[in-house]
Amino acid sequence: MQVKAISKNTGVSPRKVRLYVDLVRGKGVAEALSILRFMPSPTAGLVAKTVKSAASSAENNYQMEPNELKIVQIYADGAPMMKRHRPRSRGRVSPILKRSSHLTVIVADQEG
Repeated sequence: MQVKAISKNTGVSPRKVRLYVDLVRGKGVAEALSILRFMPSPTAGLVAKTVKSAASSAENNYQMEPNELKIVQIYADGAPMMKRHRPRSRGRVSPILKRSSHLTVIVADQEG
């Protein structure tokens, strides 16, 4: 059985989140959390929080063993952007796009 956890509208761009998502894809939950624990970025904490949420949901709602859970799918998609403008010379403006992301983690039992 697969269990999903989603973090929506995070304040981090999808490109930056994908660096940490790629590190833990396909790993066991315990191994993924230990990898993310020693990463220097706050983004790694965001990914770890979502992985913990998926593991807790699997344990509490579906009585799965937390030691046997594996990250089956994990991905970061774009979310709505905040659009701002920066004044430039000669009365012009340049756009500033403050990107955010949706992070999805799907865990399941390890087969075999």
